[in-house]
Amino acid sequence: MTMKVYEHEGFPNPARVRIAIAEKAVEDQIEFVAVDVMAGDHKKADFLKLNPSGTVPVLELEDGTTIAECTAITEYLDTLSGDISLTGRTPKERATIHMMQRRAEADLLDAVGAYFHNATPGLGAEIEGYQCSDWGYHQKSRAIKGMHYFNDVLSRQNYVAGDQFSMADITAFAGLAFADFAKVDVPAECTNLKAWRERVSQRPSIAA
Repeated sequence: MTMKVYEHEGFPNPARVRIAIAEKAVEDQIEFVAVDVMAGDHKKADFLKLNPSGTVPVLELEDGTTIAECTAITEYLDTLSGDISLTGRTPKERATIHMMQRRAEADLLDAVGAYFHNATPGLGAEIEGYQCSDWGYHQKSRAIKGMHYFNDVLSRQNYVAGDQFSMADITAFAGLAFADFAKVDVPAECTNLKAWRERVSQRPSIAA
């Protein structure tokens, strides 16, 4: 079975899916298809047929079914083969992971993204279109608050959603990588967050 992942390599959300693919060891089942976001390919009719939202990544199954959104793609990959490891096995695990994944997305990754796309030149005027710098700076503050929140969480447990690495950790890691790119520094006092980042960066799925 061969699936396709449409992506712009190096962007935060495609990176989340690449990490999940590596964690599940299904690289041999994936064909990566480049979408040149900088050239506006994600806004063209052919791509919008795959994902009307015009965002990457998109997973295309062998039967032509397309799945967008990193959480949905990760859910599919996690249950495709082998032990479920990224999205939780029990109802409690699943609920906790999804809760923390959403917090990592909203209060870190998306907040940094809003700052980058609104309060900096971002990807350039032709790609960005409308920008609101006030909203961008507000979201930067939210991202820094999110860093403090996860620093507190990680003072009590090894990973973002508990004692096991999960998709919540993938999202938080991608959020910090985006923060580096956008020049949003992790506060010096967030030592637990920094230690967690150093530890998970050694995982083969991320180190690669």
